[in-house]
Amino acid sequence: MADEPTLTRTPRTSRRRWLGWTLAVLALLGVGGFLLYRQALATEAVALLDTADRVLRGGDGAIRVVAAVRYGSDPAQKLEMIVPADSAARKGPLPIVVFIHGGGWRSGDPHDYRFIARALAPEGYAVVLAGYRLYPKARYPGMLEDGAAALRWVANNAAAYGGDPQRIVLMGHSAGAYNAVMLGLDQRWLAARGLSANALRGVVGLAGPYDFYPFDSAATKLSFGKAPNPEETQPVAHARAGGPPLLLVHGTADTRVRPRNSVGLARTMTRAGAPTQAVLLDGVTHEGLIMMFARPFSRDPRAIDAVLPFLAKVTASPPVQASGG
Repeated sequence: MADEPTLTRTPRTSRRRWLGWTLAVLALLGVGGFLLYRQALATEAVALLDTADRVLRGGDGAIRVVAAVRYGSDPAQKLEMIVPADSAARKGPLPIVVFIHGGGWRSGDPHDYRFIARALAPEGYAVVLAGYRLYPKARYPGMLEDGAAALRWVANNAAAYGGDPQRIVLMGHSAGAYNAVMLGLDQRWLAARGLSANALRGVVGLAGPYDFYPFDSAATKLSFGKAPNPEETQPVAHARAGGPPLLLVHGTADTRVRPRNSVGLARTMTRAGAPTQAVLLDGVTHEGLIMMFARPFSRDPRAIDAVLPFLAKVTASPPVQASGG
């Protein structure tokens, strides 16, 4: 039917059984285990804000940190830009993926997610890891204002570091997926920073919450409970045609943010005239989805195999001159 979204369900295979057991153990460990894992990944990222232009080796290929800056006065308003170490040898500027971390709008640091750059930069992308103010310093719409401010920095400065500011894709996990999708759908926040709707080529949401009103969790009550028009805080309320293409990836075993969020938004977007794909990964948990971009969990390629074709498709066309950017 024309008004139904594309739903892709990707099962596990026998070759990946070891990963299923690993993720099951991690699920038993819960958030504490995931935080320990993130901390281990971030051990070499502590001082990066003052130490840009350095090559980091390991993973699938060397990457280079070319910028580590603050885009605002708050310590959380920071970002770092990472490119493949051989970017100078590549033809033309690189398409840009701006990644926004999760953490329930209360925790997280962009430097904990360098594994995203290790996964995407060797594939020919400049990766920007963007932070934002967290509760209690910021409530809705602070996270969206910060996301727009980070994109303004990228639009103004990325070209100097080898990125193509006319080929930007937003990507986020969990709360970060909410931020990314809202910036793509609710045009107010980009417009407030002088960016047009054409500033984004696409948006990738990983395990994002897109329809969670009435607020029924501590995280949503704290960050959204004082919004004057709470229905407007929901991405599903801004579904529209003419926006950037969306890719919504979710694990079927996600009990923290239910898969219905991605399926429901894909359905609403499709009915609004913007055919949208929701990709469901069998047996994958909330934390397990983001961990699939890091070693050794990236041995299960289902997540990256969903994301890379989408990135290639939406960034393939020549740059378009966008008004208001």
